[in-house]
Amino acid sequence: MSELRIGVLGSGGRGYIAKHAHKPDEGSRVVACCDTRDEVLEKNKEDYGSDIVTTTDVDTLIAQDVDAVFICTPDFLHEEHAVKCLQADKSIYLEKPMAISIEGCDRVLSAAKHSKGKLFVGHNMRYMNIIRKMKKLIDDDVIGEVKAVWCRHFISYGGDAYFRDWHSEQQYANSLLLQKGAHDIDVMHWLTGANTTRVAAFGKLSVYDKLPRRSSDDEIKTSWHLENYPPMEQSGFSPEINVEDQNTVIMEMENGVLGSYLQCHFTPDSCRNYTVIGTKGRLENFGDGPKSPIMVWNQRTDSYNMVGDEVYRGDRVINTFGHGGADPVIVQEFVDYASGKLSETTATPEAARNSVAVGCKAAESLRNGGHALDVPGINITEPEQALA
Repeated sequence: MSELRIGVLGSGGRGYIAKHAHKPDEGSRVVACCDTRDEVLEKNKEDYGSDIVTTTDVDTLIAQDVDAVFICTPDFLHEEHAVKCLQADKSIYLEKPMAISIEGCDRVLSAAKHSKGKLFVGHNMRYMNIIRKMKKLIDDDVIGEVKAVWCRHFISYGGDAYFRDWHSEQQYANSLLLQKGAHDIDVMHWLTGANTTRVAAFGKLSVYDKLPRRSSDDEIKTSWHLENYPPMEQSGFSPEINVEDQNTVIMEMENGVLGSYLQCHFTPDSCRNYTVIGTKGRLENFGDGPKSPIMVWNQRTDSYNMVGDEVYRGDRVINTFGHGGADPVIVQEFVDYASGKLSETTATPEAARNSVAVGCKAAESLRNGGHALDVPGINITEPEQALA
């Protein structure tokens, strides 16, 4: 393949990630964009050239002479758009979550199995400098055999980002254990080398259902501002809010590992904090930026030391644009994969599906009394079922 020709579905917002793939002199080029907003399509022409195809119709974009498609549309459209592209034998970069249901994920996997196109899911946290360093430390046996993993996710911008638009409704998002949690659950699986087999969860809508709503006719404003705090003094939230703004998930995992995931959308600060405990020590990150420290405690003490016995940082990141430098790295891996230069990828569709499955079963558990539920395995169907 002399040049990978690329289309972008949902070319505004998160669709900006396709800019990292637009390298006409290096073998990949964005040639078509689809979005519902005319102003976005005009900006696409500035970014990629006035001669690109622009359209508001998904089928028109898929019908173009493109080898690969970035799917950056809202979560509830991922399944539909992924299956359409795979059915047309296009390779796809599918933003996470893969779909908003387990069945939807399995349908995408089934479509990929019977397509000439390749499926790649954008779990970019596996490409973050600090997460890769944590993974290497664990694989190098720094803390011994992993037995426990915990994640606390503080989300200061939750009210701005997820309770003013479609994210606030179960019918479009299912749960924020997908939009946000899918990242963290995937990282927990990757760091431990173990998938979750059983979950129990509790969650509540504690804050955002009690605040003034906008009219359904009002303009949706999801821009993030530090002054939008505390949440109880804000207004203009979605007319319909029924997703939880805090969640607690307990996970029984393979290899005897136990996990817990805590998520809150009304904290004043933001941080993803992973703790991994093994038979020879404990590892914990403080922040997920390229310069964030990773602490390792491996000496017995009967008190708490804020600083670990050993302190690590990831390798220096030159380009920090896009999730601490992860976006350019993951996009290049997709381009190489779609072009046939790579046969394996760091993020895998199966892992992406498993993270969604945990989020879905956890949401089901917390909405039904917190009962423990098994996480089902992948179910691949025949072509006529997958592509129906």
